[in-house]
Amino acid sequence: MGFGLIIIGDEILSGRRVDKHFPKVVELLSARGLSLDWAEIIGDDPALITAALKRTLASDDIVFSCGGIGATPDDHTRTCAAAALGVPLVLHPVAKEYIQQRMIDMAREANVAFDLNTPENLHRLKMGEFPQGAAIIPNPYNKIPGFSIAHGNGGAHYFLPGFPVMAWPMIETVLDTQYAHLFHCNAWLEKSVLVFHSMESALTPLMEAIEREFPQVKIFSLPNVGDEDTRRHIELGVKGEPAQASAAFDRLVAELNLLKVEVQHI
Repeated sequence: MGFGLIIIGDEILSGRRVDKHFPKVVELLSARGLSLDWAEIIGDDPALITAALKRTLASDDIVFSCGGIGATPDDHTRTCAAAALGVPLVLHPVAKEYIQQRMIDMAREANVAFDLNTPENLHRLKMGEFPQGAAIIPNPYNKIPGFSIAHGNGGAHYFLPGFPVMAWPMIETVLDTQYAHLFHCNAWLEKSVLVFHSMESALTPLMEAIEREFPQVKIFSLPNVGDEDTRRHIELGVKGEPAQASAAFDRLVAELNLLKVEVQHI
């Protein structure tokens, strides 16, 4: 079981909008001792969305999908999720109630009479059509809910709006109500140093040796080409089970000192 993120929308791939979901989801998970295992960005292409959902729905992962659950012609996520599951779209009765309440609120704010049977309002109800068997995710911002699908061995997909102001509180609610038992289950330590005047190729044997000696640790190398304010360097570090990571870091620093490279602790 891992955590995944799907971001849907042509506007992300074209650059018309800059994605903000990825860093925020990483932040929300990290604050709870969790981590993101994978992420995908998909355009508004029904075939691509359906194929991706067929693959991820067959897993045991916990997946947040942001975008494409509206009722305009470029919103395909609800239909694609139903196709991936092989079930029809049906109007969820609770979603219908939430959406009707939203329409009543909008009519009151505009000081006009509410009529559910206008073409516009009937079309709005499509936002409550979810794959058969789906559960709803309440939306505290405007009452228009998202939906979830349980699958696999404890896996689930959570389908959310593309708007951060809506999606992020909904993700937090899902995490805090459904997955609190997973919070901070795995102890984790990450430590690193900056290495100057060295090349990754020269450091690779050391990195490989440390990973062999400490099997519960991953070593990472992040080169920085530098700029007018920063010298060229490599951030070299370890991450993993705290006891092994701490020992691996001490070994790393000791070996770097033997190599007589300049090291700066951070």
